[in-house]
This record gives sequence, C-alpha cells and structure tokens, in this order.
Amino acid sequence: MFVAAAEGDGDLINGRGDAYCGMLNCSYNLGMRHLNGYIPEYPVGTADDIAKMIGEFVPVARAVIGVKNLKIITFGPRPQDFFACNAPIKGLYDLGVEIEENSELDLLVSYKAHANDERIDDVCRDMAGEMGEGKYYPELLRRMAQFELTLLDWAENHKGARKYVAFADKCWPAFPEQFGFEPCFVNSRLASRGIPVSCEVDIYGALSEYIGACVSLDAVTILDINNSVPAKMWEDQIKGKYDYALTDTFMGFHCGNTPSCKMCSDRAIKYQLIQHRLLEPEGSEPDFTRGTLEGDIAPGEITFFRLQCDSQGQLRSYIAEGEVLPVATTSFGGIGVFAIPEMGRFYRHVLIQKRFPHHGAVAFGHHGKALFEVFKFLGVADIGYNQPKSLPYPTENPWR
Repeated sequence: MFVAAAEGDGDLINGRGDAYCGMLNCSYNLGMRHLNGYIPEYPVGTADDIAKMIGEFVPVARAVIGVKNLKIITFGPRPQDFFACNAPIKGLYDLGVEIEENSELDLLVSYKAHANDERIDDVCRDMAGEMGEGKYYPELLRRMAQFELTLLDWAENHKGARKYVAFADKCWPAFPEQFGFEPCFVNSRLASRGIPVSCEVDIYGALSEYIGACVSLDAVTILDINNSVPAKMWEDQIKGKYDYALTDTFMGFHCGNTPSCKMCSDRAIKYQLIQHRLLEPEGSEPDFTRGTLEGDIAPGEITFFRLQCDSQGQLRSYIAEGEVLPVATTSFGGIGVFAIPEMGRFYRHVLIQKRFPHHGAVAFGHHGKALFEVFKFLGVADIGYNQPKSLPYPTENPWR
C-alpha cells in the first residue's frame, strides 16, 4: 500500500512534506517499473487517517496473498448440461492460481481407501453435534465422514508448494450412485473452515468463494441466481415492510451446500429432490440421493459477487450488496429470498449482458468495498455493480 503523510501545522518553508508531489511520483515510478500497488481513494492523511487506511487494506492484502498461494483441485469434467460452469483456465494462471484436475475415479479410489479410517467416529460425532438430533440420517454419517476425511487428506497431500486449497467437484449424476450419498453437507462443512468446495466443477466459483472467505474471515457459499419471487409472496410479505420492488428480489438456491451456521434453525440433512426423481425408483424412499443440507438461509446482510474468465480469456467480475429477507421461501434446498437494490437492471445489464454464469458467490455481510479493491488490485478491468437509477448502464435504453 502506498500513502503519504499530510502536512502538519508547523513550518511550511523548511518543514513542508510535499505529500501530493510524492504520491504523484510514487505512482509514476510504479508504472515505469510495471509494479502494482494499492493506493486508497484519497491516499494523503494524518497518522490516524492512515491507520484507518491500513485497516481497510488488511482484508485486501489477505485476499491477494491468498490468491497467490492458492491451488484449486478439481474432480471430474464439468457436466455437459451445466456448460455455464465451464471457462478457460488461462485466467487462473494470469492470477497466479495453481490448478490440479483429476478424474472422479481418482476420488473414488481414495474414498474407498479411507473406508476403515480410525478418525471416522470422531467426525461422525462432530457432524451429529452440528446438526442436532432428528436433523440427520444416523446411518449416513459414516459415509459422509469418510468422504470429508478423503478431501481433507487430498488437500494436505496435494497442495504442494501452495499454502491454501479450494475444491471444484463434480457432484452429479454419477457421484451419488457410486459414493452412496450427495456431497452437499460435507461441502458445507469444509466451506465453514475456509476450504470452499464449489458444485458442478465450477472453478471460478471456487475461486470467488475463496476470495470472499479471505475478505470476510467468515464462511461463504455459492448459490444459483435461481428464480423470481412470486408476486403474491412479494405483495403479502415484502411490499410495505421493506423498501424493495418486486424486481429487486430473487431467490438464491442450491441443493444444500451452505454452511449450517448461515442457515435458520429449521435446517436439516435431507435428500436431493431432483436427483431422487431421476436416479431412484419411482415411489421409493430416498437412499443415495440423501446428503443435502436444506433449509432457509438466515436473514442478514450479504454481498453477491463473482470473478469469471470470459470466452476471450479476459477476467471480469461483479459485486452487489444486499440482504437475505426474513421471508419463508416455502421451497426446497438451501435457499433464501434475496433483495438487492436495482437488481432487475443489474440482472439485465451486467449478469446477462456480460454473460455471467448462474452461480454467484455469497459473502455474509457487506464487503463490496474490499472486494472491489481486491479485483482492481488483481488487474480485473471490468468490475460491474448494481448502479442506481441515476446512473444508466451503457446498454440501457434511455427511453425506458
């Protein structure tokens, strides 16, 4: 970080600091040497001012250091029906991120090798304690504990020279049949420890989650920007209570990978409804499609964001602050009613216009300022955000 000390109240002849001049020359020299530096919005201040700037720089620096020391480990090819999760990996190398791509068979072999791991019972007890009695399938815990240990050991044994690991795993359709469960609950537990596991081999989703964890020092999740809020739900439970139009709201959803600490008390391990319909006999009780952590996401402030590499190999991103409303979703999966000011316009002129995929990372709390600086520091030129009505998007029709 580069800042300058403001002038004091003393001698402006022999004691002048020339901070403005110094910052200009500092910036000029950084450019001449092709070096990157973080310069605050207004980089001149008193000692107290600069101490506050350092405080704001800490999460930015933590995220940048984290990215430079990160390895993303993947298992399986990205599913054809979710090609939107596919993206060139060139952007990862541009950022200094290492990647290791593996087969689902590699993961299955390692999982089987953990069948009698002596640590399984302890993990089962921890899982049961996290969920509470009546909110999990007791006979399923050993399978999931075995898988959790498999991922943790893989991370430790394969991170190589890197310090930190995130995963991007293929979770369907073959996974539940071969492993005997859905991996969502395990994914949620690792995310709560700062090891994001993105669904559907979403590599840039895993990277985004990891950056969010570095910035917030908190659990993160990845969700589909999934479906609109029904007009009647908005009329009955949102209109007049919260200052959001219908088009400001949407539902963020995924099968059940959100950490339990970010969900309402009605959360429970359940089964993946869609996979059960597709993969198990009609009318049968769920078996291997169990393992999702389902329930409404707890209300509170959030930041929805993503870092992505487009089809031309260029990095782009978006950031939008909002909140999860205390409105029951009456749906399945890990889901919440989200509200972001001017979401409708943001959805059309950033998410759709710039061809972002359906997955978005969610940090709990408002972290837009730090994320913006992280992306800027990493050299991401295109950073979209939910612009107010007074600031039209370049593609927005002025005769609306």
